[in-house]
Amino acid sequence: SFEGRVEVYHDGKWGTICDDQWDDRDAEVVCRQLGLSGNPKALSWAHYGKGSGPILLDEVECSGNELSLDQCKKSDWGQQNCDHIEDAGVSCDPFTGIDLQHYGSQMCPVLLLYYTVCSADTTTASGSCRGTIRLAGGHSPHEGRVEVYYNGDWGTVCDDGWTDINAQVVCRQLGFR
Repeated sequence: SFEGRVEVYHDGKWGTICDDQWDDRDAEVVCRQLGLSGNPKALSWAHYGKGSGPILLDEVECSGNELSLDQCKKSDWGQQNCDHIEDAGVSCDPFTGIDLQHYGSQMCPVLLLYYTVCSADTTTASGSCRGTIRLAGGHSPHEGRVEVYYNGDWGTVCDDGWTDINAQVVCRQLGFR
């Protein structure tokens, strides 16, 4: 999916971003961080639905040139004055003019960003949706068995036909360069 509610992983928790000050410059940074090109557009007022759990960021003000939200001016982690009706979203849709929302049941409308090193024992399923991935069982948080969250459970990926290109996609999805 190229669009959805933005959720961040910080200090062992998934959470949302409040839409105060949220604009297209912030969306541009999110799209860049996720490795997506297209026409970045900021969406407010829980356009992609209300999240659950903590609201981890507020007052995000990017210039648009940053490589990640962590480089933008923002409130301290966890400091906010919002409700989930103000959850921020973005569209990085390269197919401008196509409304992907009507495919709702087939898509996962949440864009996930990691702000700490994620490991299998600290990543939780809460807030995860079909297609979320993690690495498990490696010697470091940057390696391991690829697992996918689907229908409420974590499962493994068969290696038949697995190539370096598949590995590169996984690394990009996890925020590694």
